[in-house]
Amino acid sequence: MTNDLGMRIAIGQFNELTEEKLLFAKQLGVGGVQMNTPRLPGEHRWEVADLRELVARCDAHGLRLEAIENVPIHFYDKAMLGLPGKDEQIAHYQATIRHLGQAGIPILGFHFMPNSVWRTSRTTPGRGGAHVTSFDMDLVEGEDAEGQRAFVAKRDERLEAMAVLEESAHAFDEAAMWANYEYFVRAVVPVAEEAGVKLALHPDDPPVPSLGGVARLFRDVEGFQRAAAMSPSPAWGLDLCLGCCSEMPGGARNVEAMIDAFGPQGKIFYVHFRDVQGTVPRFQECFIGEGNYDPAAILRRLRRVGFTGFLLDDHVPAVVDDTPWCHRGRAHAIGYMQGLLAMMDSRD
Repeated sequence: MTNDLGMRIAIGQFNELTEEKLLFAKQLGVGGVQMNTPRLPGEHRWEVADLRELVARCDAHGLRLEAIENVPIHFYDKAMLGLPGKDEQIAHYQATIRHLGQAGIPILGFHFMPNSVWRTSRTTPGRGGAHVTSFDMDLVEGEDAEGQRAFVAKRDERLEAMAVLEESAHAFDEAAMWANYEYFVRAVVPVAEEAGVKLALHPDDPPVPSLGGVARLFRDVEGFQRAAAMSPSPAWGLDLCLGCCSEMPGGARNVEAMIDAFGPQGKIFYVHFRDVQGTVPRFQECFIGEGNYDPAAILRRLRRVGFTGFLLDDHVPAVVDDTPWCHRGRAHAIGYMQGLLAMMDSRD
């Protein structure tokens, strides 16, 4: 993705554009905002007026609305699973893409995980006792230390998805899910290209072959290369979550391979800058700088391949006395990235 802004930092991963969040962004010195599954009217799609209001609120604070990441899963769960009703959902998804383009929102992030993100604990102790999320495949079929089964970041989405899965007699193996993915992207990518919107695909989290009876496609570099071959369009690219790539077997090698494979093609639209310790089948999230990869080296690598999009803090540890959205943890992550960028610029 090329633009005149250069590599930069945005703040996001919230679903309501409150005055407090906008002021927080300004106070931290970032120029852009990303929203994740914003709470907007609409049971099946989003409308132009509501999207334009988000853009206007950012503009009023001197901020760019860089991207929206994810529509609600129930907007396209049947499309992901290849169930009856998929064509109606795809038509609504196409309309949402057109409406983003009309509102001036340049990127729509998406994933292909109908049962969402899985973790087996949200209170694993990290540095200094900070709470971090973790995943252990051995616990997926049993109960975790908190007396519950594997959970997801968006618990309500998991419940919606599992209800759809339980009602279906369809197979959700790898061949079926690839067929569903191809059907979906061949329908939506041309619409995105026409609308001037880029679709940014997120890796699977965690990157394992299957969870909850549903195959996971985007768990390795080869899966993304196969997807890229299906969508030879400037409208298709990646929301490159470094943490998800670091979770893959091989750790940092996958982060480097993804950057080297897709960066020179301009296919990295934006980056989730986070990391983990360990790889599947067992890992835990951590502070930037104590995970599998060297964040300074990865930032230099992104610059070498010509990346000019934005970086986002994404998941962060919950530090002492933090808020549910983790203001303190996010301020630390953003400050860390700002320092790395400043140092890199001073050496160029």
